[in-house]
Amino acid sequence: METHNWRNKTDFAEFILLGFSDVPELQLIFFLLFLLIYTVTMSGNLLIVVLIVCDQHLHTPMYFFLGNLSCLETFYSSTIVPRMLASFLTGERTIPMWGCFLQYYFFGSLVGSECYLLAAMSYDRYLAICKPLHYSALMNHTLCIQFMMGSCASCFLLNTITTYLMSQLSFCGPRILDHFFCDFTPVIKLACGDTQQMELMAFFLSSLIALAPFLLILVSYGLIISTILRIPSNTGRQKAFSTCSSHLMVVTVFYGTLVMVYMFPKTNTMKHLNKAFSIFYTVLTPIVNPIVYCLRNREIKEAMSKLICQLFSFVRRRTPFHSSFG
Repeated sequence: METHNWRNKTDFAEFILLGFSDVPELQLIFFLLFLLIYTVTMSGNLLIVVLIVCDQHLHTPMYFFLGNLSCLETFYSSTIVPRMLASFLTGERTIPMWGCFLQYYFFGSLVGSECYLLAAMSYDRYLAICKPLHYSALMNHTLCIQFMMGSCASCFLLNTITTYLMSQLSFCGPRILDHFFCDFTPVIKLACGDTQQMELMAFFLSSLIALAPFLLILVSYGLIISTILRIPSNTGRQKAFSTCSSHLMVVTVFYGTLVMVYMFPKTNTMKHLNKAFSIFYTVLTPIVNPIVYCLRNREIKEAMSKLICQLFSFVRRRTPFHSSFG
């Protein structure tokens, strides 16, 4: 009966996300800054998707994964940034409890899917560099789709377990989350009673989601570097490394910020730094992907130039160059 009453009360309960309310005079500046970042993130990632769909030369496994990576980063950035922008603009910091759990579920699932997708991309680079003669046979269209569907399905399923367990907790006292989105650690801190078993289960599931693909990436790049070092010519080594340098930069930024947020000790000093580091992998990492690939990847730049030329050609054909006189 007590559980039933508690659920009736918490159906309409709210959390308060503090966000960056400790510097109220900077709210408008934060709004404009994050709006600019979000606009560039959405535009850049959507541009990559359009280029890959429209250009036949980019219909390869590497760019298939890149297009899906851009889609994932568009979605998971959208689970956090729009609400944060609204908070900056209106000052409204409350979020329904069900909305908090829903945000955590989609964000965690999408980030986990990105972990596995980055691992699939590293495996693709491993085959391309270490087993070039067998690449076409091993990395086919069916396997790419299986990688993508499997990564999303497994991460959404695993995060369903974590979110369900978290939603069954009792919350008491002030429901104030010292964060700008509903992450696992700040929510758990507000729970009543012993949460040790819940945290152990969450650690196990998050290891499957984030640690396992990270180890696969490390193994892949260990083999890739070993193969590159055995290439006799400097030109050959540079060409081989250039095919995976962009992916390596994205992996370094993504996992580097995850380690800083979730692996460092949870001291009072680190609490504020963790919030700052969280901005990197929730807001800034999705913008790294289009910047890195658009600036460093020759095929993406060529596809962009080709698309711009086609657009100019289309506009010129549609623009009337004659005028009629009365």
